[in-house]
Amino acid sequence: MASLLNTSSMMMCPHGGMVNAVTSNTQAQAAGAYLLRASDTFTIAGCPFAVGPSPHPCVQVQWVQPDAQSQVAGDFTLSEQSVGLCVAADQAAQGTVQVTFTQPRVAGR
Repeated sequence: MASLLNTSSMMMCPHGGMVNAVTSNTQAQAAGAYLLRASDTFTIAGCPFAVGPSPHPCVQVQWVQPDAQSQVAGDFTLSEQSVGLCVAADQAAQGTVQVTFTQPRVAGR
């Protein structure tokens, strides 16, 4: 079982842009912060990626593999084992999200 992601978790795109998560979950917390779900909003700021001379930054995360069994408020939770694709404004996938820190107390699958 992997540690669940919450609003205090730190995530980055493969190029170093920081992920900001906004959740509508107001029911379940882990380590004092609300748990994240696949339906939440994940935006990316500060991605420096460019294709040649043209900027092509990651702007959001689309979760393609959330947890299979853990749910909060009718949607699947996210954990360190979940897979999210960082995408550009034109929806081009540019790599997977990297979880750099999350709470270690509550796990899911």
